[in-house]
Amino acid sequence: MSQSTSLKKVLTSVDIWAIAVGLVISGEYFGWNYGWGVAGTMGFLLATLLVTILYITFIFSFTELTATIPHAGGPFAYAYKAFGPFGALIAGYATLIEFVFAPPAIAFALGSYVHFLFPVVPVMYTAVGCYILFTLINWLGIKESAVFTLIVTVLAVIELLLFMGIVAPHFEMKNFMNNNMPFGVQGIFAALPFAVWFYLGIEGVAMVAEEVKHPQRNIPKGYILGIITLVLLALGVMFFTGGITDWHNLSAIDYPLPESISIVLGKTNSWTKIFAGIGLFGLIASFHGLIIGYSRQIFAMARSGFLPSFLSRVNTRFRTPHWALIAGGIVGLISLFTGTTDKVITISALGAVFVYCAAMMSLLFIKRDTAATFKTPLYPYFPIIALLLSLTCLIAIVWYNLVLSAIFFAGLIAAIIIFIVLKKHKQPVPDEMLVEEVVV
Repeated sequence: MSQSTSLKKVLTSVDIWAIAVGLVISGEYFGWNYGWGVAGTMGFLLATLLVTILYITFIFSFTELTATIPHAGGPFAYAYKAFGPFGALIAGYATLIEFVFAPPAIAFALGSYVHFLFPVVPVMYTAVGCYILFTLINWLGIKESAVFTLIVTVLAVIELLLFMGIVAPHFEMKNFMNNNMPFGVQGIFAALPFAVWFYLGIEGVAMVAEEVKHPQRNIPKGYILGIITLVLLALGVMFFTGGITDWHNLSAIDYPLPESISIVLGKTNSWTKIFAGIGLFGLIASFHGLIIGYSRQIFAMARSGFLPSFLSRVNTRFRTPHWALIAGGIVGLISLFTGTTDKVITISALGAVFVYCAAMMSLLFIKRDTAATFKTPLYPYFPIIALLLSLTCLIAIVWYNLVLSAIFFAGLIAAIIIFIVLKKHKQPVPDEMLVEEVVV
């Protein structure tokens, strides 16, 4: 692999934990509450428990793939090994949809949080400014980006614990149970994309696998600690928030946590403003982490000939994929002006569950290395459970979002047609795909 398309190995298990949690933690700050609007509190709780089982089984399975095939393409690389070029194209497309369309929702939420603090600042000004600022931070190097991610992730976790401590004494079960399943069982399925949002993006750690020191040891540690952290935070935040007031008032806003604090303490209370201010850290952690994720996915696909080759170029000074960062940022900025938060979350979740299906099928089809350091517990049951639950989520999201799903699949069909016309499927196997799994 040439110097111009190689990445730097500097990340540790602590960095992996921070990136895994940081990628996802904004899901605890906003977005999930839209699930109440389509399912009610109890309906959404059931949807979240279902999705939590999906992610636990998925992460324990996905970790084996990430640790033994440390490739910046993540699911794209796994699908290539299992199913060849067309499998890689489909997995890569879905991953790009997930990671490129999640940041606009977070950027909009960042703008909403700042607007909550300073009403004179327009939401879109902050959203666009965040894209520019964090693209530049990512440009400076992965280790610098990881240190930044660690700091803001730790602050975000502390804040969520503080949030639960403040609102818990005001929790009333009658509020949580009031009209708790207004749409019945179908509401559970309609709420699945918003439950996925609680954890969406954690698989992005795979995209920095080439930059991890001793990946077979550090990736499993970071991943498993990350999913444990996120499960506890997600269930705690959702449960306590649902019992402090009429949940309908929180089901369609982009800043449910600051609003909850203001209900408990009053809007004039200094803690309300302080909390909204430090609440930005959770959103920043995920926004920053997702930029890392989509830039590495674009880089990996371009390096393998699936996207224009210039997108695989690495900055000579900072060893970061600068053209991939710019390309993903441009698509995200366009998305900011074309979709609402709930729609962007839905299409990102659609891409995510599609990726999970591809990854679990890859694990089941790839010949496993018996000497691998990390092996999926209860194989093949864990990947099969994760696959079946992912398929359930995929069907539910498509059923309740036909127009968005049509756009998603139309894009996939167009990508396949272009791929065939350019005869990409007949090109030699890329050099980096010939590298065998690493076992230490």
